[in-house]
Amino acid sequence: MLSNFSRSLGWALSGIFYALKNEPHMRFHLLGTFGAVLVGLWLGLTASEWLHIIFAVALVWVAELINTAVECVVDLYTAEYHPLAKTAKDVAAGAVLVTAINSLVVAGLVFVPKIFN
Repeated sequence: MLSNFSRSLGWALSGIFYALKNEPHMRFHLLGTFGAVLVGLWLGLTASEWLHIIFAVALVWVAELINTAVECVVDLYTAEYHPLAKTAKDVAAGAVLVTAINSLVVAGLVFVPKIFN
């Protein structure tokens, strides 16, 4: 059972590293994550505030990983233009955009009051 878990963990980490290596937006999200952590440490966030920041960051990462998976599957299926392939990629990218906007709103709600106090 542990070897199955180890293999699954390895595959999951491989997927994350693939996205970090091949997707420029993923590296941008990594930079944003480091920025949020540094600002959070500087401001001395409470456990509750960290929970909001961590959840927002994780949501963006999950959306970007799913977006990468959708893009890979669509590209595997067809190299030709197809309106449904475009729609699948656009919707997945839209999910990333929604989560990124959400993370900015959460960051604003958590960081701004602390900065101005």
